[in-house]
Formats: sequence, structure tokens, C-alpha cells
Amino acid sequence: MTAEELRKICLEAGADDVGFVAIDRPELDPDRADIIRMFPATRTVVALVSRMNVEPVRSPARNVSNLEFHATGHEVNEVARRIVRRLRQRNVRALNPPMAFPMEMERFPGKAWAISLKTLAVAAGLGRIGIHRNLIHPRFGNFVLLGSVLLAQDLDQQGETLDYNPCMGCKLCVAACPVGAISPQGEFDFGACYNHNYREFMGGFTDWVETIADSSGALDYRAKVTDSESASMWQSLAYGPNYKAAYCLAVCPAGTEVIGPFQEDRAQFLREVVKPLQAKVEPIYVTAGSDAESYVRKRFPHKQVRRVRSGLRPVSLESFLRSLHLVFQRGQASGWRACYHFVFTGKEPAQSTIVIDDGQLTVENGLIGSCHLRVTADSQAWIKFVRKEWGLARLLLTGKLRLKGSPRWLLAFGRCFP
Repeated sequence: MTAEELRKICLEAGADDVGFVAIDRPELDPDRADIIRMFPATRTVVALVSRMNVEPVRSPARNVSNLEFHATGHEVNEVARRIVRRLRQRNVRALNPPMAFPMEMERFPGKAWAISLKTLAVAAGLGRIGIHRNLIHPRFGNFVLLGSVLLAQDLDQQGETLDYNPCMGCKLCVAACPVGAISPQGEFDFGACYNHNYREFMGGFTDWVETIADSSGALDYRAKVTDSESASMWQSLAYGPNYKAAYCLAVCPAGTEVIGPFQEDRAQFLREVVKPLQAKVEPIYVTAGSDAESYVRKRFPHKQVRRVRSGLRPVSLESFLRSLHLVFQRGQASGWRACYHFVFTGKEPAQSTIVIDDGQLTVENGLIGSCHLRVTADSQAWIKFVRKEWGLARLLLTGKLRLKGSPRWLLAFGRCFP
């Protein structure tokens, strides 16, 4: 079977675009072990694109937008299933992973997904990543959802990365994001996006369950969670988890089949697409003391700040070090510099140098240079501390934590990772 024959099968099965990536391509290095574990015969990974309807995604009514996300997600999975069925009729082995959920949640909060679909799509030549961290297809813009098929066959052709990026740099995504997760300089606050947009998924759902457990009774629960929030969580459980924003996708004008209204009348585009999302009165979920909280209070004072616990809680020292870049608060780290040496003992021995320099974070293995504070901690006790299961006093009194240098540097460190 040739690549052209497979492309025809995929398009006839309902895909809007398709590309192919050989299993040994370097872009698949982070996912290859998971792919092979899922389907050892894999030789080629097929990248699929399904279009979403634009206007529903742009609607400030979240029920309309979320319906479009879920409907297109189901469509991606059905397209992949049809492709696998048609390949089986030709005696070609193939497997269709889910486009998103269900994931392998026994690995959460680690890598619960098998294939990084945006990375795959970029490698297949189906688009490039914009400033908002979403894939932008050259024709359909970012109004797409992605899927994949694992194929037990080499192909005569495969995709190549686009030599240009459809992202226009208009920064409307920066203006629309309710938590300030996207900076004008292109930096991204993953934790801010995750804690708000995914409030009713994974870590946010866990926080809600813990809120129930921590409540002394019905009245105490009502004081913490509004009736509308409880009903919204029920709706996510009954009909599929609901995204709280995705405004960055909604306002993106890139893509040859999408850009027309923006080019014809930018002022009208702002009035009809961007302004309604900015003006919407809604709860915004943030962690206390975060850059997102400061941003909402200053930029969108009409929106309702709702403090929640972070949904990104490490379960091991490895996950702690890996997550630092995801939860780092550049605003809290602005205007000062410090170097930290961490020496972890016990179950997960490790040494790490962490430098915070005027809003920038560097994490390196080993102890490098001189430091302002040396932290020696039992690895398991430290994770309990980070997860707020143990307090600082307990760590110090039990000898699980020792500091060499002023404790104020540890307090400053904590403010950068709320």
C-alpha cells in the first residue's frame, strides 16, 4: 500500500487532512516507547485532522462551544475506527488510540497520554504551533482536533514539517486569555491555563472532591462551592468534561479559510469575537498568590476570582523537578535573582541547581557554582511538603529538612511556585 492509497482511505473515512510519520523519526522520540508498548508492530504513525465549526467555538456560551469540542472529538475517534476497519479488509494491521480521553490515568499526573498529537501533526506537515501553543493548520486554522492511527507498515512517502508558521503574531490570544497564561513575549504559564480551563478535569476534579471531604457539612460545602459550580461539575460528569475557556482558539484568525472576517474589518472582528469573551462575567479559577490571580484582578475586575488548589501536584521527586517549569510564576520572580542547591536523600537521591533570575527559571542536574541557599531534604518528606501534607515546621523538627543560608530565600522560592 502506498502513501497515496492510504491518504485516499483516510479522506474517504472522513478525515479532513492526513499526514504520515515513520516510527523512527526523531520527533517521536518522547512517545516511541509508549507507541511500541501499545502496538509493537508500529512502523508508521498516521496523523489525522478533523475540522471544528468555527462559530460555535467562538460563542461566549460555553455549552455551545463545548458541544462542538465533544462532537468533533467523537468524530475523530470514529474516523480513526473506520480507517482501521478498512485497513483490516486489506490485511493491513492497524490500531486507533483515543484522540484524548480515556487516558491511562494510573500514570497521572505523569504522561497519561501515549502520543503527543500536536507534535505528531507538526512532524506530518499538518501545521505549526502558534504563540498560544495550539496547532494552526494552514487552511483550517486552529479550529481542528487531532487523532492518530498506528500502522504496521512502512510507506513510500511521509510528511515534512511546514517551512512557515501560519501564526500571524496578532496576539489576540494574549488579549482574550482570562488568566494571562500567554505573554506578549511568547512565554506560557501552563499552570494558570490548566487550573482554570481544566477545572472540571483531572486535578481540578480531585480538588473538588477534596473540598467535599474537607467540608464539615452541607452548609460548609455551600460556603466553598456555589450551586452553579456544583451543577456544572455534575454536567461534566454526565455529558463530558467542560472546558472553561479555550478563548485562545476562539479568537485566532489564522488559516486561509478562516482569516477573511479579520482581514475585511478588524474592528468588527474585535467587537464580535474578542470583546464578548473579555466582557463575559464568569468565575476564573486561580491559585492563591499566583500571577494569574493578580492578572485577573487587574485586567478583568468584573470576572469572579475563585481560589483553588493547584491541580499539578507531584507524586515523586522526578515529577516535582519536571513540573517546575509548568508552575513557575514569572511575575513573582521578577526583579530578583537567587541560586538554590537542592540535595535530596532517601528513596530518590538527587542533586539539583535551580536558578531564578528576573523572571527566568533554570533547572540543572548537579550542584553548580555558589548558591544563596542550600536545601538538604529527604525526598519523600519534601514531596509531602510540596503537596501541603506536611508543614515546614514538621520537616525542620524531624530533621527531614536542613537549610544552609537565610530561610527567607526558601520563602521567596515558595512564592514562585504557589
